[in-house]
Amino acid sequence: MELAWNGIYGQEHAKELLSKLISSSNIPHAFLFKGIAGCGKDYTAFKFAELINSHFIGAESFQKVKNQILNLSEPYIKFIIPLPRGKNENESSTGIEKLSNDEIQILRDQIEKKIQNPYYKISIPKANNIKVTSIRDIRKFISFSYADIKYRFIIISDAHLMNEEAQNALLKNLEEPPPGIIFVLITPYPDSLRETIISRCWAINFHPLSNVDLTNILVNNFQVEETLSREIAPFAGGSVLNAANLIENDFKNLLEKTISFLRYALGRKFNSAYEEISPYLSENDSDSIKLLIQMVIIWLNDLQKFRIGYGNLYFFKYEETFSKFNKGFPSVEINSLVKKLNYLSSIISNNVNLNVLALNMIFDIANLTSVNRIG
Repeated sequence: MELAWNGIYGQEHAKELLSKLISSSNIPHAFLFKGIAGCGKDYTAFKFAELINSHFIGAESFQKVKNQILNLSEPYIKFIIPLPRGKNENESSTGIEKLSNDEIQILRDQIEKKIQNPYYKISIPKANNIKVTSIRDIRKFISFSYADIKYRFIIISDAHLMNEEAQNALLKNLEEPPPGIIFVLITPYPDSLRETIISRCWAINFHPLSNVDLTNILVNNFQVEETLSREIAPFAGGSVLNAANLIENDFKNLLEKTISFLRYALGRKFNSAYEEISPYLSENDSDSIKLLIQMVIIWLNDLQKFRIGYGNLYFFKYEETFSKFNKGFPSVEINSLVKKLNYLSSIISNNVNLNVLALNMIFDIANLTSVNRIG
């Protein structure tokens, strides 16, 4: 029987492997879904829970089950995500017990958005870790037996955000899970997990989405106009999360700001380059700075492609700028700058001083050339 992975774009390898496992009825008790953020790992886990149960339940009985799975409802699914620490929270508290009413409402709103659009990325203020109390809640979840449910799922999104204590607590549950319980750990950073956890999971790789798949997701799941979706997709690096960030940061404005910033930096107009991105710095907007760095890297990669006559430029509207730059500086070496910018992007999450980082970026770009301005 061919399983219908409706709504899951791309990820043919993952879908094929999971389909074979379902058909064989030989289901591992734990999975590790790994791949870049925003490529559909959460959604695939939800769909996996739906399809595996539909395989063992009659169509008439399954509709009720399906609705509960799609609503991420217990006892079918325990969905674990990073949460803020509650006031006076202690070891005996549940994951949400000590959260304020406002935090509970935000959590409910975010879960509802995830239910309506499984590609949506949940965002809760101060939710920086998966709490050990959330992991300890698993014991209660698996302690109840449901004879009419073939498989129940514990889905841990952003599993890399478990601290050492939380990972130790999870390991105890992974060692001897009861029949019918399936763990799915989801992360773009599997190296952050203990080897003893990884070794107990069946690892499945997820790949960046194609531009076509990204465009379809933006149109169908985020109701973004198709022309804009097509423009954004190449800049998103195969990630719905990146694409959503580009939309939230006014993609067209960011595109123009990238060009202006580059013109000033390459022209060694340091103050003007700094002023161009100063709104991000004053708001301590690390996400926007990271997006800007990625846009600059894409521009530099486009320049490399332009040099060798390779088409499909992302900044295709600015070929004249590439031409002028290349005529003036045909031998400028770009790879080392791209490496430096990638490094700066990677350390943003370490709470670095964004002003210092921005100045480093400007000077690194300016050092490409002593040109006074770029057309």
